[in-house]
Amino acid sequence: MSEKFARSLSGKPIVGIDGTDYGTLYTITMDPKSGTLRDLVVDSGKQSSSPITSQPNDDGKLHIPVSRIETVKDQIVVHTGD
Repeated sequence: MSEKFARSLSGKPIVGIDGTDYGTLYTITMDPKSGTLRDLVVDSGKQSSSPITSQPNDDGKLHIPVSRIETVKDQIVVHTGD
């Protein structure tokens, strides 16, 4: 994957490879010690659960592991299967 500036990713639509619309990118979490990116935090606009979330959410935001990213262009496409 090519380099992308974080500020250019904010607000990008997040969609599954199956066409599911998950919402827009709110932020990206990372491990402060290693600098490794962890999750895309997605503002879904509603209380939501998804088979691709890595943790439960109470704030209406989905947490999608960055390992699920397939492509980043006009939108961020994520792999939704196991």
